[in-house]
Amino acid sequence: MDFASFNWSKRRDTRSIFLLTSQMKDYARVGTSLFWQRQMIYAAALGLEAYYYSWQLALLNLALMIISEIYDFACFRKVLRMNARDIKSARKYIKLIYLGTAISAANICIYALTVAILQGHTTHFLSMFMLFAAALFASMNNHQLIPILIFRLAIYGATFLFIPIYDIWATNAPVTSDLWMQLFTSLFVMFFIIDCSRVSSGLYRRTLQQMADLQTEHEKTKEASAAKSEFLATVSHELRTPLTSIKGSLDLIAARALGEIPPKMEPILTIAQRNSTRLNALINDLLDLQKMEAGRMDYFMEELNAAEFLEQSIATNEPFAQRFDVTFELEPTPANLFITCDASRLDQVLSNILSNAAKFSETGSTVSIRSDVVGQMLRVSVIDRGVGLPENVKQKVFDEFSQLDSSDKRKVGGTGLGMNISKRIMEAHDGRIDYVKNEGPGTTFFIELPLVNVGKSADMPPARGRNLRLSA
Repeated sequence: MDFASFNWSKRRDTRSIFLLTSQMKDYARVGTSLFWQRQMIYAAALGLEAYYYSWQLALLNLALMIISEIYDFACFRKVLRMNARDIKSARKYIKLIYLGTAISAANICIYALTVAILQGHTTHFLSMFMLFAAALFASMNNHQLIPILIFRLAIYGATFLFIPIYDIWATNAPVTSDLWMQLFTSLFVMFFIIDCSRVSSGLYRRTLQQMADLQTEHEKTKEASAAKSEFLATVSHELRTPLTSIKGSLDLIAARALGEIPPKMEPILTIAQRNSTRLNALINDLLDLQKMEAGRMDYFMEELNAAEFLEQSIATNEPFAQRFDVTFELEPTPANLFITCDASRLDQVLSNILSNAAKFSETGSTVSIRSDVVGQMLRVSVIDRGVGLPENVKQKVFDEFSQLDSSDKRKVGGTGLGMNISKRIMEAHDGRIDYVKNEGPGTTFFIELPLVNVGKSADMPPARGRNLRLSA
């Protein structure tokens, strides 16, 4: 897609406009980045003209080039600020680019012509080399807008041919003279420059097309991701209502609210309760994940005493640890530590860590919970004595739907979402969650949260530690 083939009145589709404005921005970006390179070339050429021919003409050419550079700089800045979807701005700025091309190309041609006139009717190495260098520079760096490149090369080419043709006409030179050889050489050089322009332009256009295709695929991926999130949210909501009724009915039966349970039915009822609880946890995790991805998760922050919060959270998770015959041991926690958090969400994080520690610990072992102050952060560590996680699998541990043991024979079940959700919650609290492998058996998972009002209750004694042994 180039400007020459763009029909302003008929082809206003988004893709075409995007390609054109991208080409214009690339042209302006390259022109800006090559500013000092152009100045070095101009300085060398003007220095040669001033030393060997005329310093007055060198000053004149310098003034013209300064005007041209100022104009191009202002034009490029406007193009780079242009809205990628604004067709009116594109029409306006492409005209300014044409004008800037005419001015800068004319300046170089004036330089070449004035030097050629001062040299007389002879071979014009400096003039022809300057034109050749300018044309080659344009073919390599101005291929973003093909009509602009053609326009610039046409100006250079006309001057390239005019100089030897004028010398031949003025001197009536025979075909055997060097002036004719200069003309033939100019034609060969022009063919070389056109071929370079064709190759550079082809490479750029293919790259631009690939970028446009990637942009299209990116939009499709975003749409697919949004559809996936919407599907998960819809399915989860549709499942929650009947599951709530099923779970409630099972709980009523298990509580013997509807009468005594036949002995043979109790094991089956226990399995049904356990699996309905797991299914309910999965649905809740899916809904939380969907809210987080959509940026609609609400957090209700409040200031809490860390020691009291930890005691309550551990008490909540004790029944789960009892199933695995595991002890939760809370080490003494200073009573003057306060944090700002969403209590229910932070409790969700701790529940994920504590339940994992219980599930993957050996039967009859102890899980320690320790609090430390690290700088301005409160670090809560959960230390288990299980098999231990290697530290080179952290990305998998915190990925979505990820479990290190995803086989059907794994010891315990899970959704694979808990740690990913916990990580997102901690990030929303300006904290973090991570783990390290213990020197001995097991793993230490920890969370860090910013402390507030450190020393608020400095006169309070440390909270009492707890050592609870629960047996199945």
